[in-house]
Amino acid sequence: MKYIIFIIIFFYPLNIFASSKQLIKNKLEGTNNVSFKFIQKIGDKTEQGECIISYPKKILCIYDDIYNKILVSNGRSLVINSKKIKNYLRYQLKDTPLNLILDKKFLLEKLDQVEVIQENDETFYFEIIHDNNLLNIFFDKNNYDIKGWTTTDIYQNSVETKLFNIEVNMMIDEKTFRVQNYIN
Repeated sequence: MKYIIFIIIFFYPLNIFASSKQLIKNKLEGTNNVSFKFIQKIGDKTEQGECIISYPKKILCIYDDIYNKILVSNGRSLVINSKKIKNYLRYQLKDTPLNLILDKKFLLEKLDQVEVIQENDETFYFEIIHDNNLLNIFFDKNNYDIKGWTTTDIYQNSVETKLFNIEVNMMIDEKTFRVQNYIN
């Protein structure tokens, strides 16, 4: 009887004994890409749309607005384009907070350094301070998917991004992230 109890306890699904931090790490390590809808608040302005992130450091966001705003990164450059501006805006990805958010390896390293994962009713989250950037990353309490982030943009505006309708590890054509496709 002792052996049966030992086997049940030892081999019982280890998830129930794992910490939220370890479960988030496991989910993030197993995530190659993520697709989602988002709502983003920058100051008093609210934007929404759809994005695809492909690790490492690639993103395409198509905004639901009359200007057909697009944000895309190929891992090195970040381009923002829309009908509202005459010429596209191009930044070095490394100069933006997205550089940190899109870097899964960086997030995992920072997660290892966190003593305690914070939580509220819906999410787990942790804070990162890196090169004078403050970044909060949120994860779903039920499935440990990334759920959003808060940061400060290059113009020093507070930016809050919430994700929903999240899908993980889909088939994605890497040509999707070619910035040349989105330059007018």
